[in-house]
Amino acid sequence: MILGKSMLQHIVERVLRCKEVDQVAVATCDQKIIDHIEELGFKAVMTSNTHERASDRCAEAVTKLEQLEKSKYDIVVMVQGDEPMTDPRMLSDVLRPFSKQPGLDVVNLYADIQPGEFASPNCVKVVMNLKGDALYMSRAAIPVSQDGIERPSGKQLGLIAFRRQALQKFTELAPTPLEINESVDMLRFLEHGIQIRMQRTEYRTHAVDVPSDIAEVERLMKTAAN
Repeated sequence: MILGKSMLQHIVERVLRCKEVDQVAVATCDQKIIDHIEELGFKAVMTSNTHERASDRCAEAVTKLEQLEKSKYDIVVMVQGDEPMTDPRMLSDVLRPFSKQPGLDVVNLYADIQPGEFASPNCVKVVMNLKGDALYMSRAAIPVSQDGIERPSGKQLGLIAFRRQALQKFTELAPTPLEINESVDMLRFLEHGIQIRMQRTEYRTHAVDVPSDIAEVERLMKTAAN
């Protein structure tokens, strides 16, 4: 619970504020979460409890929705369930490159790294080429500077947009060594040679990785409300 609402309720309500989003569904393998989301009047999809990666779970949920609704989605945005401060404008940011470059298959949001995040394994760092495509992502402090001055490229955010066929492709690709080692979904695409466009956002979130994060999130929400 965060300021009287569950973390998931905060996320769903915020995502629904994005005008580009047609539908929101929570993908989970927990019946308690299904019951909670449906009691709130939102949509939930039961998925397998064997998934190691959020992208695989997302793909299964989309397939089930398409079968149920006899429809086909165009673009799927995956939002992590530990980000109660997700800003609807972040979804607009991650979707924007698709209209400018129809050939893109995957867009991953990133933000500037804040003090104290560079050395944290909870912060996934991303380095990019000159066109803004991801070269590598790591929980380690990258890139390494020879003069000792931190020059991080960006913080990868767990807000990723896929063309439908790209999300399906993810599930068909074999898990890769670096993906497993770093526990970062998008390394599967990079190791298989698939382009990931990185899109910067100026909006900040604060994930709930450990219980002590809740107090900080509540403080930030109260500050934003005022």
